[in-house]
Amino acid sequence: MDWYEDLSLWSGFSAVLFSPQRERQAADVVATSPLLAFPPGTRVLDQCCGVGVYTVPLARHGYRTTGVDLHPELLERAGLVCAEAKVEAAFVQADVREYVAPDAFDVVLNMYTSFGYFEDPEENLQVLRNACASLAPGGQLIVDLLSKETYASWVGPPKIVDVPGGMVVMRDHILDDWSRYRTDWTLVRGNTAEHSSLTCWVYSATELRAMFEQAGFENVECFGDWDGRPYDGGATRLIVRGSKAPSA
Repeated sequence: MDWYEDLSLWSGFSAVLFSPQRERQAADVVATSPLLAFPPGTRVLDQCCGVGVYTVPLARHGYRTTGVDLHPELLERAGLVCAEAKVEAAFVQADVREYVAPDAFDVVLNMYTSFGYFEDPEENLQVLRNACASLAPGGQLIVDLLSKETYASWVGPPKIVDVPGGMVVMRDHILDDWSRYRTDWTLVRGNTAEHSSLTCWVYSATELRAMFEQAGFENVECFGDWDGRPYDGGATRLIVRGSKAPSA
């Protein structure tokens, strides 16, 4: 079983992965980012949506939002969050390597470093191709992640995050000449400890731009944060946006 298929990671470490702080940050990004300012009724696909951290604020802003994720348990939680927030969103249980809804969306989002999970590079490229196929002509894909350039300032001593009843210790490791990274997680509560790891590809802006173009996108742009700043030495994240060609 690959790490992303292991529900115990997503449930056991949910206090970090889906924390109230992350929910507040997501709501703020959706409310303020010029990169996410779409017309009311825009059809948005949230790839790898998890428990709906971004799906819910997107729906709250009047977008017709669909979240897709591999784990039905996470989608069930997302549905409950939507109900509590009194917003409507659709959820689909599917693998993003396979999910395609031809021309069904105006925007596809892949948020918070949810890209690069798959060991085979072609499978990661297929995720972009599926996004392109699912977009209406002129639609756009936005991918948000930590890049090689921004991750370099992130890697360092172990990080400790307090969670209810304990703490999580995170250790980052660079692999294969900066091709991939591994994060080891240890959840400590009392006298017990749970361990898990995730391994992802890490991309430079140039590499991810080339993948967008290979997947069929044009007018590819890179940004350094959600405020739309340039991708330069002051970047805190890599946000790449590309467009599907309009109809002839």
